[in-house]
Amino acid sequence: MNFGLIIIGDEILSGKRADKHLAQAIRIMGERGLQVAYAHYVGDDPERITATLAAAFASSDVVFSFGGIGATPDDHTRQCAARALGREMALHPEARDLIYERMQDIALENGQPYEPDREDNQHRLQMGVFPVGARIIPNPYNKIAGFTCQGAAGGAVHFVPGFPVMAWPMVEWVLDTHYRHCFHPSARLEKSVIVMGAMEATLTPLMVDIESRHAVKVFSLPSVDHPEYGRHIELGVKGEATVVDAAFASLLNGLAEFGCTLGPELVRRSA
Repeated sequence: MNFGLIIIGDEILSGKRADKHLAQAIRIMGERGLQVAYAHYVGDDPERITATLAAAFASSDVVFSFGGIGATPDDHTRQCAARALGREMALHPEARDLIYERMQDIALENGQPYEPDREDNQHRLQMGVFPVGARIIPNPYNKIAGFTCQGAAGGAVHFVPGFPVMAWPMVEWVLDTHYRHCFHPSARLEKSVIVMGAMEATLTPLMVDIESRHAVKVFSLPSVDHPEYGRHIELGVKGEATVVDAAFASLLNGLAEFGCTLGPELVRRSA
């Protein structure tokens, strides 16, 4: 099962705000033995958002969509999700009740009367209007729910706000509630070595051979102007800790046969 991200907002693509969701999603999933397979960045363009969501719904992937689920004119995600699914939109009863609870909380905090029929409060209900058939995602910060929609191919898109303080606990709740069976029970390990002055094309046959004989992924990170190593490749393997050692030993043997000059070895562990 692939886990993907869709990160929505002009402010990210314009540079007004730096994205924090990708790094945090990698951490949250890594703690559960999962990996982020891809991330798409999309501006506040309804047609592009709809197309991106349609592709997600057509896949079997688990996708987290960040941002654009508010009720201001530049928030398009809820409407685009409905369009991508070919569904009508409706006020979700659980989301509605939570919004009313939030209205009461605000009134109490500000020492004001609770007036649910006031125009601004009625407008807040728009944040609970989701594609028909959606399930809510609890928001522990302010009770304004996110939502989940299933795709036809067995995957799902989970929609959370763009605010990190809300989004990240909601992502954790989704993973712990719905995908615990996907958590990886054993530790993952990554081992690599700095290969001085090598060319990727020369080492590609070795990389293919390692992947064919071991249940690991081989990666190659070339650099042409490193301040310490100059032109080099960080070449390594990653996967289950129980199989990485043997694969890395095979990699080192293969590099020795090529007569490569090797630098330091690197080890990274994840849950």
